[in-house]
Amino acid sequence: MREKNTKWKYYVISGVSILVFLLVWYLISDVFHVFRHNMLPGPGKIVQSFFVKLTSKVPDGNTLLGHIKASLIVVVIGYLIGVAAGLPTGIFMAWYKPVDYVVRPIFDFLRTIPGVAWIPVVTVWLGIGLKAKAAIIFVNVFVGTVVNVYSGIKQTNEVHIWVAQIFGAGKSEILWKVAIPSALPYIFTGLKVSLSMAWLGIVAAELLASQSGLGYMIQVARSLGRPDLVIVGMLTIGLIGALLTVALELLEKILVKGKKR
Repeated sequence: MREKNTKWKYYVISGVSILVFLLVWYLISDVFHVFRHNMLPGPGKIVQSFFVKLTSKVPDGNTLLGHIKASLIVVVIGYLIGVAAGLPTGIFMAWYKPVDYVVRPIFDFLRTIPGVAWIPVVTVWLGIGLKAKAAIIFVNVFVGTVVNVYSGIKQTNEVHIWVAQIFGAGKSEILWKVAIPSALPYIFTGLKVSLSMAWLGIVAAELLASQSGLGYMIQVARSLGRPDLVIVGMLTIGLIGALLTVALELLEKILVKGKKR
């Protein structure tokens, strides 16, 4: 009962905070005119531009849904490849010392390079198409996934390992039945962090080298002095990212034992 009340309080407080934010925004832009409309449009203008952009291809040659589709395709491809490569890399680095000794020095060097810094190199290698943007996202997702998976496996309780060894479990069996299950919270944290990094990568890639996508829409709107469309693009990215994060959290509740539902 107390847990339900806590959830309701959270939802109420969250709703009130959003309403207060929108009210302050409205007062600043439409009532007191602290900023000019060509600098900060009011929430009403943003809503209007959002619905207009759903069907209008002006000024960037595509509708909002078209840009969302273009960005989502690249994000999903780059994210899945990055996770598929990052999970085993992090696990084997943490569990097998020879792999850690060989891979970690290279990884520690590469992970200090910001994902945005790869954009010029990748565009030279792969152009500005799907492969280039997916590669940039891959770099961001791969790093975030490896770091969290590595930390999760390293945090495995030694008592659990000793108990498994007493019952005759081998190193591989302990990995799959003890280490990985106990590391699932860290793994899902890595997946959520990597999802944020994926959106960071796609927006950066589309801002600098693209002909479609939400980042491209924001770039064109900025160059044409359309802050309403810039904010529409930003809010759309935030909304999609939040929905995908919620989906990961639901999956985490299903797979991670002991997680409250």
